[in-house]
Amino acid sequence: MFYDDDSIVYAGPSGNCTELQGELLSKESPSGFLKAVLREHINKKGEEKQFLEIWNKNSKEKSINLTALDKHGKVYEDDQFGCLVWSHSETHILYIAEKKRPKTESFFQTKSQITEEDEYSIKSDKQEKPVKGDDFVYWEDWGETFTQKTTPVLCVLDIESNNISVLEGIPDHISPGQAFWAPNDTGILFVGWDHEPQRLGLVYCTNRKSGLYYVDLTGGNCVQLSSQANSVWSPRLSPDKCRIVYFEGDAGGPHHQCCKLCMYDWYTKVTSTVVDIVNRPDEDGFTGIYSLALAQNCWAMDSQRILIDTPQRSRKDLLVINIPTRNVTSLTSGSDAGSWSLLAIYQDLMVITCSSPNCPPSLKVGFLPAVGKEQKVTWVALDETEPLPGIDWKILTFTPPLEQENPKFSAMNFEGILLNPSERKDGAPPPVIVWPHGGPHSVFTAEWMLYPVTLCKLGFAVLLINYRGSIGFGQDSIFSLPGNIGSQDMKDVQFAAEFVLKKWFADTSNVFIIGGSHGGFLASHLVGQYPEFYRACATRNPVINIASMLGTTDVPDWCTVEAGFEYAADQLPTPPLLEAMLSKSPIAYASQVSSLYFFFPNSVYLILFKVFAGEVSIPLP
Repeated sequence: MFYDDDSIVYAGPSGNCTELQGELLSKESPSGFLKAVLREHINKKGEEKQFLEIWNKNSKEKSINLTALDKHGKVYEDDQFGCLVWSHSETHILYIAEKKRPKTESFFQTKSQITEEDEYSIKSDKQEKPVKGDDFVYWEDWGETFTQKTTPVLCVLDIESNNISVLEGIPDHISPGQAFWAPNDTGILFVGWDHEPQRLGLVYCTNRKSGLYYVDLTGGNCVQLSSQANSVWSPRLSPDKCRIVYFEGDAGGPHHQCCKLCMYDWYTKVTSTVVDIVNRPDEDGFTGIYSLALAQNCWAMDSQRILIDTPQRSRKDLLVINIPTRNVTSLTSGSDAGSWSLLAIYQDLMVITCSSPNCPPSLKVGFLPAVGKEQKVTWVALDETEPLPGIDWKILTFTPPLEQENPKFSAMNFEGILLNPSERKDGAPPPVIVWPHGGPHSVFTAEWMLYPVTLCKLGFAVLLINYRGSIGFGQDSIFSLPGNIGSQDMKDVQFAAEFVLKKWFADTSNVFIIGGSHGGFLASHLVGQYPEFYRACATRNPVINIASMLGTTDVPDWCTVEAGFEYAADQLPTPPLLEAMLSKSPIAYASQVSSLYFFFPNSVYLILFKVFAGEVSIPLP
């Protein structure tokens, strides 16, 4: 409602009420009149039930008990596979669920061991006979965060009849996900991940062999539309329903790399590369695309441009890509904010969030200007945030010394983000915390991060290091690291730490290091190889011994590739491979560690902060 003094100028309808309890997924229909909601409910017996609801404004028109129908297992609600998509005609809803498994029983099960519930189930479904001896069959899953997800299937709900169909025709060797309706609702488009010869961990891994597929709903034929040798993710259909853009990268190798932006023309059946892989940044400074996903709504109304956010060195920029001309234009270069993320674009109204290391996220909107005038966009803040007082930050560029250059990938620099408390009562230099990121093919961007800010408010300077091998600096930077982990990355971190201490902080007696996963790997290396340099070290889930990790992880390819070898699922590890893994591991330097070492199996750093701040003291033995 808008008013002027005591008179009402305009009054519009209020938003619809929404029930949030138990909601897993929700999606409005194309017209905006209807809404589909996937909801989970746990009854008094502790049993989980899933319901698919259809809402019309504030009225719940349907509630379908998916668990009771027993057409499939649990519905996938994750970002990797999951989807909830209306058909263009608004008569059907598409989603992904676990394939229904056959009932099983032991070879030794007797009549007395069958419960009343089992007996009723057998009577109500006489056609399905339990499979004897399969009680403890191992079902291979997709690894960390996907441990209960093994065989996804495409499911379609007919809203009028309440009938659910599990689509057939999908090849047995692929797992479908990220699905959506083809133009005119003639079929389903989806990403299929190849799970032969084995399923490897998917989280943060965009290098898994996969493709863009189309299954025809009339004939049941399934065809692959993309390359058969690469990895594909995040397909998005244009508003005019003529084009599909998606990311494509190399299958195998480092878990996350620079990727292509590809386009498939639905009517000409031609695939083209819109933005190619960037090995080294050009004169314009564009370093390539490294996004894990496109926004669900990323197309401009003209169906000629898309918006993406992606790391560009140590910042995250918002880019507009012109499909016909292949031009890439930054909407945020030169901004004071360190990182920008696209939430959605609707009728050319962009909704974004931006933040900096010392400034919490701010929600902003702006209309996308016409072609060629994109940089003139005007942003309006919906919730203006102020920088946190007492914290300064800057991005630093480091050039490794000549003796530390990679002979195959020379003349490459790297960066770090320094957070520094601007005021100290005693005037003494602050203690310094060195923090390399995990991955190793990840990146710190200049955005709001709670833990570094907390440490900075406690009086520490925090140095976040994007060593060579980080994403956002070109493909060559990524490829320079495999085979050199524990050496190139470790030396980069130490060089950056010594450089910062020498230039800004005179006190070298109060230096600490923390890191998780590969960051913990580097932290452990550094306290072993520079035992007098760091007073204390804290790691979260660190990689300590690559050789022993090989047989226990859901990503064994990480161990071989980062050690400098090619991964083959059908080959046993050789003595030279295990020897190389061990020599690159921090465990080789364990006997040299003299600093206080904290190991955390999860992300709880609170006690660490108190120890570093002097609130808790732990005496050295």
